[in-house]
Amino acid sequence: MSWALVTAREAHQMADCIHRFDPRFWTVNFPRPMLGCVVATAPDALRVDASFQRREDLCGLIWDAVDRWDHPLLAYATARDFRRCQLSFRWRSGGVKPLDAVHGPVLTIEGRDAAGAARTWYVRLWNYASGAPEDAQIMLDFAALDGGFLLPGEADPVFAGDVERMFISLVAPDYDGSAGLRAAAAEGWAELSAIRCTGSGAVLDIGDVRLPEHRRGIATGYDDQYHLTPSRVVRTIDALGSRGDILHYVGMSQYPRLVRAGGALVAGTAGGVLAAPCAAWHAAFAAEARAAGLGIIWSLSFELFDAYCPDPWKQRDASGGAALTGWVPPSTLLSPAVGAAMVYLQSVAQAFVSIGVAAGLPAKFQVGEPWWWTNSGGRFCCYDAATVAALGALSVPMADIAGPKSAAQTAMLDALGAMLASATAGMVTAARAAAGPGGLVSHLLVFLPSVLDAAAPEARRANVPTGWAKPAFEVLQLEDYDWLISGRGAETAPATAAVAARLNYPVAEQHYLAGFVLNAADRTLWQPIMAAANAAQQRGVARRFIWALPQVARDGLVIGPNDAEDEMQSFDAEDFPLAIGRAAEAVTEFATQVISAPSGHEQ
Repeated sequence: MSWALVTAREAHQMADCIHRFDPRFWTVNFPRPMLGCVVATAPDALRVDASFQRREDLCGLIWDAVDRWDHPLLAYATARDFRRCQLSFRWRSGGVKPLDAVHGPVLTIEGRDAAGAARTWYVRLWNYASGAPEDAQIMLDFAALDGGFLLPGEADPVFAGDVERMFISLVAPDYDGSAGLRAAAAEGWAELSAIRCTGSGAVLDIGDVRLPEHRRGIATGYDDQYHLTPSRVVRTIDALGSRGDILHYVGMSQYPRLVRAGGALVAGTAGGVLAAPCAAWHAAFAAEARAAGLGIIWSLSFELFDAYCPDPWKQRDASGGAALTGWVPPSTLLSPAVGAAMVYLQSVAQAFVSIGVAAGLPAKFQVGEPWWWTNSGGRFCCYDAATVAALGALSVPMADIAGPKSAAQTAMLDALGAMLASATAGMVTAARAAAGPGGLVSHLLVFLPSVLDAAAPEARRANVPTGWAKPAFEVLQLEDYDWLISGRGAETAPATAAVAARLNYPVAEQHYLAGFVLNAADRTLWQPIMAAANAAQQRGVARRFIWALPQVARDGLVIGPNDAEDEMQSFDAEDFPLAIGRAAEAVTEFATQVISAPSGHEQ
């Protein structure tokens, strides 16, 4: 398998052009616990959906002068000078401050003034609008913009010759800048349509490469890409040569609909299990995937953002400490013994599978990395109140999951495994119900370094339960990146064999996840990761996925065709002599290969 890391597009590689402010390349940002999304609804239109949870929440619709998110082969050119551009669009909105209000939509421009000093300007859009406060035509000439409210003497001329980014701010109708949780979430939206950028600076160069299909799938994560448009995500996947199914982790912090509980916000189902912006984003994502000929495997784990998780749902160790991951801020793990938590996950599974089915995609679902968590010091998180109650007399003390275990402790671990298998079966059953008559392909993802730790050999009783054995799932997926990036790749083969033997999935019904590289400074770790992906191919797995798209784009990973599958023959497979007549003759002809880029340009 050939691969490389590229940092920039070469001059000879295919390029296209876009107009500045192309709807696909806007992003959004907002403070937690607010949620929002941006979707390109047409070649000249976009829509922002926002869910405001606090009185001070603000959502920014952002245009970056520097493309910070695309793969180097696909990024648009940096152009900080906007003075030769004019931007016009129709503005429509609802559930947000109107254009004419105090704190209404403002275009914030961040950059430097003519002397090179850092500056920020605030351009009130209503000053450049014609029409109604919630339905207006807006025209912005960047060579003649003034910041400020534009009362007499307040004009602040904008220098648009050195801009880093600009964003349009959206707030709830009752926003006044004060702090505090709202009594209820406020849902709002804004649409920009008929977007036109004119002038001699209106066009940007953009990468337009289309790599050959390399038969490795790509994994994505909504928590990492919620701020991008779905069309931008799918464009990247398609252009980089990934085909077939996208393995899409729905995440743990951006999808939940939040409800009020004692002055806090927690995940709930009132009004629907998915937050409105999440549902809108994923509906567009599914439609874009189908249009590109791609499928989606919806991946849902037991992980939930700790701040949004009701306390009774959390796994806990014997000291009462919640299962907390190493992310900052942390996520937690839901207890398989808590009925309400498992019903919640079943509802989430159904919601996402239903989105895919509505878009015309085959129903595919993955239970991602389900396990009983281990806190520091080997403290196994199986002592939350619900689990202790469910186990009854089987719940016994266990100070450390490492090392040999007594008969009572192994019995407890076996019971925990049965509980986990029952919980995952419930998720699959719920997803299957949403799949309808087309049926569901179920997947199980097992993270080998955690569940087959050599120091805790008995942990597999709880975390690789025999209740997962075939035919509980159609596909077994395995991941091992912790070993690869720490120089312990030799542990993968025996662990893979052990899981396959325990669960009885033949290699043809297995997938392998290769990755990932958390920090850009560690990009050399792609070497062992890609070597492991190649080894998985030689082992005969049905499918390999690269984890994950944000890191692939950041580091410029490029994958070539499968060496073994796509190698060109060095001879013509023809028998000689050819049965040709005496009148045969040889003439010179030309063979032409046409390469078509995503934009439709041919070379």
